[in-house]
Amino acid sequence: MTTPDRYAEERWFLVRGLPAVVRRGALLRRVWGRSAPALAGLAVVAANSILVVALSGKHTIDIDGHPTVTEGFLLALVVLVVPVASLAGWLVSRIDTPLKRVVAANVCLVVIILGCIFGGPSPRVFVNLVMSLITIGVILVATATGVGSILGWAARDTMSNLALASGMFVRALPVVLLTFLVFFNTYVWLMAAIVSRERLWLAISFLFLIASAFLISSTMERVRPIIEAPEPALDDQDRLAATPFADIVDEPGADPLSRGERANVVFIVAASQVGQVLTVALATGAIFLVLGLIVVSPPLLDSWTRGAGRNDGHILGMILPIPDPLIQTTMMLTAITFMYLAAKAVTDKEYRSQFLDPLLDDLRLTLVARDRYRSAASRSTTARPSSGTSSTPKRSPRRTAQSPPC
Repeated sequence: MTTPDRYAEERWFLVRGLPAVVRRGALLRRVWGRSAPALAGLAVVAANSILVVALSGKHTIDIDGHPTVTEGFLLALVVLVVPVASLAGWLVSRIDTPLKRVVAANVCLVVIILGCIFGGPSPRVFVNLVMSLITIGVILVATATGVGSILGWAARDTMSNLALASGMFVRALPVVLLTFLVFFNTYVWLMAAIVSRERLWLAISFLFLIASAFLISSTMERVRPIIEAPEPALDDQDRLAATPFADIVDEPGADPLSRGERANVVFIVAASQVGQVLTVALATGAIFLVLGLIVVSPPLLDSWTRGAGRNDGHILGMILPIPDPLIQTTMMLTAITFMYLAAKAVTDKEYRSQFLDPLLDDLRLTLVARDRYRSAASRSTTARPSSGTSSTPKRSPRRTAQSPPC
């Protein structure tokens, strides 16, 4: 058998959002290079801030009334910064060589420093440097703890299931039509104009937690048998042929999953479903936001909100030419849509067959690869000669199934 490629094996698990499976200390290695995708996204934000300052002469975006051509271009930069940053992070994540990842991370660091000097949220360079340093520190900590691996997997999983998300949107049309009636309701707009953004976030978080708890608890029974005994299937050898675990033989008596691994498995299944439902809910909210921009005029807004609504909106410290009641109404409708879709995902057999069952099958295959990974690590440990004066090397006893995972 060939010598196992530990880096390739551990990267395989990290790409699939299971950092708890890899060896102790493996997460602390190559942290800078593994942080390159997140640093690429931050570099895009820094480059965007340079463009904003160069066009507007200000470090904040303050657009109200009828935007000029330049302000329209600034709005386009605001809309495109997140998709472009996501694309940059995805492209960098496809780099396999550790050295090339380090080079990409260094290039991103240069762009971030330039953003602090010529752009940034503050006119003071020192403040921008401190904020960027804190952000980079958070990225490195997330990478070293495995949180970044889980977030990266969740983003890739959501993007890969956009076709299924469109199908869920079609099946959710009844609630969309009902929400349409709620959208053109005077009392809803009056409440959106009066309630504070802090109270609205508390209400949305409350609804989100209820729906997420319902969605997670309903899938625990389907996940538990896989966690207890991820038995190999007949086609696993073919499905693992192109992976670092292709030449490792399945052996009985593998180490049971630790508590951290169990929590990791449950989290990625729950995060996958929540992300899928949230994607459809956000798409629904975006449709209503665009609809409101088309039909809600200042006189109509004044009539619905009884003069309490502002014609400009405040988002992430920016002032945009979007009515604030429209933003708050869209947020409420998005939360309601999320709750409905979370309940429907649990009872919809078509959703389970198209999304949940393949997800659980991939999870079972990943745990089979995990058992092979642990078996190979155990064999390499027992095969290593012990330090001593004896000329005959001794073999350390093999771990039992009850031993804690390394």
